[in-house]
Amino acid sequence: MTKSHRITASTAIVGLVIAGAHLIGGSTAHADEVKPSVPPGSEPSASAPVPIDSSSPGLKIPQGGTLAPAKVLDIAEVVEDLGGEQRRQETNQTVMMALQSEVLFPEDSAVFNAQAAARIQAIAAEINTQKATRIRVFGFTDDQGSYEHGKELSKKRADAVQAELAKTVTNPSVVFDVRGYSEDYPIADNGTEEGRKKNRRVEITFPRTSAG
Repeated sequence: MTKSHRITASTAIVGLVIAGAHLIGGSTAHADEVKPSVPPGSEPSASAPVPIDSSSPGLKIPQGGTLAPAKVLDIAEVVEDLGGEQRRQETNQTVMMALQSEVLFPEDSAVFNAQAAARIQAIAAEINTQKATRIRVFGFTDDQGSYEHGKELSKKRADAVQAELAKTVTNPSVVFDVRGYSEDYPIADNGTEEGRKKNRRVEITFPRTSAG
């Protein structure tokens, strides 16, 4: 019997930037550069609802510290089936569906298995319900093998999912953003097979444009 669990998080963060400390934003290249914590374009989009008085004594800012801009993170609800084969994450603005590669493709392949099309068509039907006009399809691998091979494989898998979505998505003006990220942006520990299995995935993200 399939079980699911829900995790709901709503966090308001006020960051303190200590004098002399800097956060360096990085590119998406696989060099020794600092990468963003999530793929570009998928950052939380909520903004602070109220102004904050930086001189308020209640903030207790350390001497020499300055107040960074306030930020409210999106409320996120995550539903994952017991085996982790499919994960759904919703915020107030987007829906993201993550499918483990094993439920779509044979090992080290970008050719669909017999069950893949039905899974993707079900997601496409929801995209139609939401009347989404922009869809992100991002592929990811674990850290086994070379980075370049993982990047090629993750992109081919994302391309295959996009092509299947396009067969069912009815909006003629829809725009797809398709990328392969290899081992970048893991969501689990690559030190275990269970974690690597979760990291081998394709994510489909689209905006919530109706109550659906």
